[in-house]
Amino acid sequence: MASHGTKRKRSNEQSGSSAKCPESSSQDLRTDLIMKQTKDVIKNIKKSIAVQDSTDLKTYILDQISNMDMMNKSNKRKKVTIGIFGRSGEGKSSLLNAVLGERYLLPSGSSGACTAITTQVEGNLTDSDYIAEIEFISKEEWDSQLKDLLLDLSDKTEDKNDDMTKIAIEKITALYGANAFKKTLDELKKDAKSAKIDRLLLMKKKTISNADSSSFAKEISQFIQHSRSNPGNWYWPLVKTVGIKIPNPLLEHIVFVDIPGTGDCNKTRDSLWKSKLGECSVVWIVSAINRGTTDEDPWEILKHCVYYMTQAGECNSINFIFTKTDDMDPEEYIRNEWPSEEEKPAKDQKTECIRMRNICSKKTVKESFENSKLKKKMTLNIFTVSTRAFFDKTLGMELSDTEIPKLQDFLRNLNNIINKELVRDYVNEAKGILSLIKSVQSETENVVQTEVHNKFEQNLCKALEKLGWQFDMLYCVLEKCLSDGVEESESSYLISAGSIISPNLPHKGGFHKILKALCKNDGYHWSNAWSIDLDLNLKLTEYMHKNIEEEFDSIFPNHCKTGKSVQEQIEKFSIIQNCTEHPRASIYYHIDNFIRREEIKLKMELKREVIERKKEMSLCITNTIKDAMVPYYEKAAKIHGIGSLKKMQNTLTEAIENLKDDMFKEAKAKMLMKFRDLEQHIKDVLESGLQRSILLLSETGKIKLDVLEDIKELENLLKQLCD
Repeated sequence: MASHGTKRKRSNEQSGSSAKCPESSSQDLRTDLIMKQTKDVIKNIKKSIAVQDSTDLKTYILDQISNMDMMNKSNKRKKVTIGIFGRSGEGKSSLLNAVLGERYLLPSGSSGACTAITTQVEGNLTDSDYIAEIEFISKEEWDSQLKDLLLDLSDKTEDKNDDMTKIAIEKITALYGANAFKKTLDELKKDAKSAKIDRLLLMKKKTISNADSSSFAKEISQFIQHSRSNPGNWYWPLVKTVGIKIPNPLLEHIVFVDIPGTGDCNKTRDSLWKSKLGECSVVWIVSAINRGTTDEDPWEILKHCVYYMTQAGECNSINFIFTKTDDMDPEEYIRNEWPSEEEKPAKDQKTECIRMRNICSKKTVKESFENSKLKKKMTLNIFTVSTRAFFDKTLGMELSDTEIPKLQDFLRNLNNIINKELVRDYVNEAKGILSLIKSVQSETENVVQTEVHNKFEQNLCKALEKLGWQFDMLYCVLEKCLSDGVEESESSYLISAGSIISPNLPHKGGFHKILKALCKNDGYHWSNAWSIDLDLNLKLTEYMHKNIEEEFDSIFPNHCKTGKSVQEQIEKFSIIQNCTEHPRASIYYHIDNFIRREEIKLKMELKREVIERKKEMSLCITNTIKDAMVPYYEKAAKIHGIGSLKKMQNTLTEAIENLKDDMFKEAKAKMLMKFRDLEQHIKDVLESGLQRSILLLSETGKIKLDVLEDIKELENLLKQLCD
């Protein structure tokens, strides 16, 4: 078929002869160079189209070209969120400082209730300033909290809750100074520091910006750090979240979230850390190596969060990171822990002992992971790091032994993958535009238009019908699992509820305070002192989640193909039904290319939507139970005086007894309704989007340009990306 339109000088043509790239560039061409070449092609196309007659097709193409520049802007794309877990003192802040090459950026050594603050660290990609955006809780919330804190401190009974008392003392002394916890509410209100506290609360948000990292770190410390030796004027009890932006290319597409310890009876913070947890694609579990292999705490933290990361989240990878590997007494290690089958080191004993302990620690964690349920849901990487040796070369450790460079490479690889995807999408979009131009350049346009329109309309109907069958089968599977879950929940609710409302906790007083905290927090409380996770809503739905878990993970997997997932059904959807590809010279080759690109765009849009709706579907079970229970939580939270524990327990038990016949069935119905809503949304997006694309192929008013060589160039660039 003859080419149509004007022959243009292409971007890589110079004085009539092609300028060849270096011989190695076909494999080593960087993504930014591929992006530049693609932009040059599109720039020339835009110039050529601009001088053509005005048509609807011309307007559409120019609009698409304008939109393309938004595709590769990282702030318009969802970033990879990495959640960091670990107890205070395990070296989380030091680890993040080392990975980012900023030794004193984030304060380390904070402990207690201030670790309940959610801190987010991401890149500042616009300038070289360090920026912190601090959001405060409301004044009403703090006034209510302060009254509750003083109430906890006034409890002088034998069964008072030490956990609550400790939190109360920490918060009040942090803000008002030493011994302030002994003051009354009126005395605290009259304290000189109250004026500053009120000003911050009324501000709602505060932004700190500084080009110097040391000055910046000092400015933000009073909002995220606690000093027992110098109490007063530490404002973390008022902070809801802290967002930090630093000029660092490692954070181009990555956000770190310090997942806080809980136990702070704060409904706002609790819902916040759970929502942040659901955003994590990767989690870093941080544990000091001298107790990490035997310590169950990191796994326990993960255990009580795994639901929010997987079924109600999108996490697909764990990095288990041992810290403080330089903390080593070689003589003691050789005497007590050196493997008997290994020859003991004769020289450089500390280095060899560090390396041996690293190997053994990695092996132990890997074995634990292989024997856990997490293996089915996530992948595992293990690192052994020394942040101190990374910064202090006098300690004598090889840089590679600190393994900080390995973690930095992990981040670089993530960024490279995302950048490659962005460039690939940009090149594909460019190719789609050129394929559309070429598709409407047939000499027999009326015949081709009618044939193409009819064929794709028929294929669209068939593909949507087939997709509906697949969803019907998945619906039946979910409905059966949920029905079994409802039946078990209705028969076992007393056992489930009893383990939370009346747990077997011998010799531990103050449970009435724990239960009250749970009621104030709509059914959830994590006790640091007792190391127990109390989630009554999740416990009541445990049989529903248990019955759907396997099938739900197959329908909405986070990291692997299952053969029946919603994502795979979307991926298989296509209105291009050709068994063989048309030759490049055929107009149908370019028509299929355009439609294929339109399908990919729609599928990318749906991929993100499916993940978010999947989270909503999973959470709706627990949220339905919580919504039904909230009036009774509020009622129980108001109970005071002698016998309050028994009265709270009776209030909750009676509520569950009265609600059980309806709330579990309602939870099932809501989840199934959300599944059908998802199905309809997917069908609507695919149908409307592809119908629009089919109509574009029938547009009158052609673009007279010879784009065949440009298409070949873009296909070559795509091949280089794949290579």
